[in-house]
Amino acid sequence: MKNKKLLTLGFASVTVALALLFSTNLLASTDEKSEDKEASRLESLAKFTKVISIVEQYNVDDVTIEELMDKALEGMMSNLDAHSNYLTQKDYKNLKVQTNGEFGGLGITVGVRDGALTVIAPIEGTPADKAGIKAGDIILKINNESTLNMTIDEAVSIMRGKVGTPIELMIVREGESKPLTIKIVRGTITIESVYAKSIGNDIQYVRVTSFDKKVVDEVTKAIKKRKPTTKGVVLDLRNNPGGLLDQAVGLVDLFVDEGDIVSQKGRNKADDEIYSASSKNTITDVPLVVLVNGGSASASEIVSGSLQDHKRAIVVGQNTFGKGSVQVVLPITEEEAIKLTIARYYLPSGRTIQALGVKPDIEVFPGEVTVNKNEFAIKEADLKKHLEEELEKVEGKKEEDEAQKDSKYIITDEMINKDMQLKVGVDILKALIITKGL
Repeated sequence: MKNKKLLTLGFASVTVALALLFSTNLLASTDEKSEDKEASRLESLAKFTKVISIVEQYNVDDVTIEELMDKALEGMMSNLDAHSNYLTQKDYKNLKVQTNGEFGGLGITVGVRDGALTVIAPIEGTPADKAGIKAGDIILKINNESTLNMTIDEAVSIMRGKVGTPIELMIVREGESKPLTIKIVRGTITIESVYAKSIGNDIQYVRVTSFDKKVVDEVTKAIKKRKPTTKGVVLDLRNNPGGLLDQAVGLVDLFVDEGDIVSQKGRNKADDEIYSASSKNTITDVPLVVLVNGGSASASEIVSGSLQDHKRAIVVGQNTFGKGSVQVVLPITEEEAIKLTIARYYLPSGRTIQALGVKPDIEVFPGEVTVNKNEFAIKEADLKKHLEEELEKVEGKKEEDEAQKDSKYIITDEMINKDMQLKVGVDILKALIITKGL
């Protein structure tokens, strides 16, 4: 019995010894990995310093150490991803002006796609929109300066300028055999982010052009105003380049009463965030169609993708742009900063938007609807028009101003037939209304 106890104690001692040895080895292994990592880090920094020193000493041009460091930082940041970059004193100042003050510009949002400076979307009613710039246009030159290897912020800095001054863009457009040169005069960019119209007696059309701080309030007012008669809503996010995340979340929350809306995940857990819907914010449960295209980006993709994941809306149009990353501006001195991607957005299903975009439930290309007219009805229509003209001569012209005022808030059949994507969206909505018995 005594021998058994000694034997048991012996096994226990060996076990403890092995455990201590294993722990010691594990700690030693961890320390070695940490030391290796630090040594590798120091070796890389030494290599960087050596290259800087060699270039400074032997480069054919006399380049200062400050210039070399700026170029090194620019190269490093621009090679991380399309949206990260180093902000020089001038760039950082321009960014502050853009955020806080009024500036002259064109009214386009740009991004980098496959290495090319690409128009995400022209903002409705701005000089670029009026000049004919379209989503998907590739900008080859700005005032004869090539955009190859140009960062987004550099391009924006060149395009921004004094109100009333001209600028020339050379663009490549799908379907055109050669580059187009478009002249634009810079203007003060003021945006009407939300407007609503009626389609027939029971469908409401809501257009969101960008996600500024008033979007949720404006959409809420528009929907509540016509809520008693509304049986369906068309939410148009085409050519919407995005904007404030909280407004995108709030817009989805108007239509969804529970569940996650979007999440952001980064390398550091502190950057992770989940945004969820609340039933107290939901204002309508009528059928919903969302229109998107290649100019729908960022916040627009969060809204359309989230509503699609919740089976709350039918998404119609074309694949969206694919910008699903989060950037922050981090000052490195009082006059310089870096813009760094710290996280990516994920939709409720777990899919990412970045580089993939949101694929519509029903793909529809832009264009007009082909309408077959009944030739036998022309004579009657002509007669009616002729009689109306004769009456106008006798009674005087009707008040056109009032009619035009009303038309601002109405989408006619003629307007719908000029927009294939809207036409399909409206037809789907009508089918959903009939199916639900509304």
